[in-house]
Amino acid sequence: MNEQLEALYKETCKPLGYKELEVGQVGQENTQAAVCWGTKDGAPTQRVMLAVVPEAYFDDQAADKVLTLSYELGQPEPVAAVVSDGKETRYFELNPAAPYELDQLPEASLINDIFRLRVEQTFKWSQKVYHKLQKGFDDFHEQVYSSVRDTVDGKNDIIDETAKFIFLELFRLRHPEAEKTFEYKNQTLTLDEVFKPERFEQGSKEDKKESVDQVRTAFDALKGHKDYVTTDEEGQPYPIFTEQDHLKLSNPQNYATLIHLLQDLGNLEDNNGQPIRENGNPVKGTLAHMSGDVLGRSFDVFLRHKFQKEGIGIYLTPYPVKRAMVDMVLHDIANDLESFGRLIERDADGKPAFKVCDPTGGSGGFLVTLLPPLRLLLENSNLSDKEFEQLWTDMLEHSFYAADSSPRMVRLARLNMALQGANRANIYNIGDSLTTDLFQPNSFDLILTNPPFGTPKSAKEEEAARLAKFRTDIEFEDEKKQPKGILKPTTSGLAMGATPDKKGVWKPKDKGVDLSVLFVDRCLQLLKPGGRLLMVVPDSILCNANTRYLREYLMGKKDEKTNQFNGGKAIVKAVVSLPSDAFKLAGTGAKTSILYVQKRKSKKDDETQFVAETQGSVFMAVADALGYSVKQNQEVPDQPNDLVPIMGAYRRGE
Repeated sequence: MNEQLEALYKETCKPLGYKELEVGQVGQENTQAAVCWGTKDGAPTQRVMLAVVPEAYFDDQAADKVLTLSYELGQPEPVAAVVSDGKETRYFELNPAAPYELDQLPEASLINDIFRLRVEQTFKWSQKVYHKLQKGFDDFHEQVYSSVRDTVDGKNDIIDETAKFIFLELFRLRHPEAEKTFEYKNQTLTLDEVFKPERFEQGSKEDKKESVDQVRTAFDALKGHKDYVTTDEEGQPYPIFTEQDHLKLSNPQNYATLIHLLQDLGNLEDNNGQPIRENGNPVKGTLAHMSGDVLGRSFDVFLRHKFQKEGIGIYLTPYPVKRAMVDMVLHDIANDLESFGRLIERDADGKPAFKVCDPTGGSGGFLVTLLPPLRLLLENSNLSDKEFEQLWTDMLEHSFYAADSSPRMVRLARLNMALQGANRANIYNIGDSLTTDLFQPNSFDLILTNPPFGTPKSAKEEEAARLAKFRTDIEFEDEKKQPKGILKPTTSGLAMGATPDKKGVWKPKDKGVDLSVLFVDRCLQLLKPGGRLLMVVPDSILCNANTRYLREYLMGKKDEKTNQFNGGKAIVKAVVSLPSDAFKLAGTGAKTSILYVQKRKSKKDDETQFVAETQGSVFMAVADALGYSVKQNQEVPDQPNDLVPIMGAYRRGE
């Protein structure tokens, strides 16, 4: 290795945690280059290019020229560069859309967020507070459950109470004084004066009890604020918290602990670790200064660590799985001019046309994971700053939908989205996402979901009634005649309430259909033609002989002469197998995979019928680890995250 190149690595990159180094090949005369990377949560970070150039060329190294130089190194392309002539050193962010010179190289643990370090002055501070909050939420949960007992019915109630306190703190920070007042015993009080930890640490026992009553009263008065109430298509209001939701905690010590956790975040710092000042004084950091997705992530991790499964299908999806699904689909949207164009379209009412759904939304994890990278993708559009901000504001209110049968999950999802600024996200409590009229066929551009699976335990009559609704694409004759049992796929139809026999005749089913099969069918129905579905599914529906009909329903049957698949409803894009312990934290070892399909487009002269599109090759991969192992009901980051290199291979088309 060139001595100057090795010295550049040892002096600049190795101290920042870049532990791996390999020399690259570039064609520019007298230029030496290498790439280095580190690890984060057990997975390789993005690459950084090191380049030593002749002194005469150093001043000519503009960001776009360094970006061009990086292309010669091959894949994976570096996201940043360190360029030296042996005397001086410069740093660059290699965003293809907008390469940019930096003042310093980020630490290896932060290189994946290099763009955000440039545009968000306090991102590194947010990351530090994230770890503080994550530990604090866990400690508070154990405090209430084990030592400072309170008026809650179980571990999940503690999560609910934490959510209510987060709501109050965000309300306190985001709303003007006039909106934070409430009446208490013929007094007009404000949230600012009652929501202080010292009120629960000082004074008599009676004073502390009254402080608890005041915060409870404040919650009841402010929980129904219009900014947190959305409406469904029929105009029915959906607040985050209902009239029946009240603060249950009554022990002043728990109030003090939780408010301290949410308010004592230390002084605000820039990404160089320097205090941010106003009028010469350090600025006290608050939740309002945190990046919304970082705050949401800490709450999401808390949920998955502490939530005890209740009812059918509540398996909160691990973050690496959600992130991989989001990265995969956004990569495809960004590289498809038609799909990217739909992101900025508006419908006839002037609302954003692009719509995303999770029909089994749980705590809203998929939507929360999608928001930051989707916003970043939109920032690369041709919209002006004003147009972009207006579009994003409108999308937060009108573009994101979810539903769940658990009222608790809906509350948590609504709060999770509020942390991102989506106070009125369209998330509803419904009985059955498979049959609800709340979601209509051909409505969504993207569905990300992890639905329940397995054979329902509901009454036979209920299951039969549900399956009967899944036969709209099966043509039957009169009951007195032999049924035709012919499958005729349409863009808004369903068929998984029936199965074909050995002769290909579709016959009704009244029980025993795996819920995952029904959800694949239902999600395809809800997608607009050309829309994309990414779903966690059990491996059984992908490989078992008795579910071959589903695979043929998706892709069509293979023509042995042309080797093409004809008659299917979708194009299968990818299947990524997940490790058997992916959902161990939720108490199940079921083998699952990510299924990614794109609904076929419709004919221009008949929107009910599909265009015959060619099924190309399917990207397939196996992840043996997700970056952690589960020990004592905690995710310990002691393994590589195989989804990182898998997503890199997908982006490169390997």
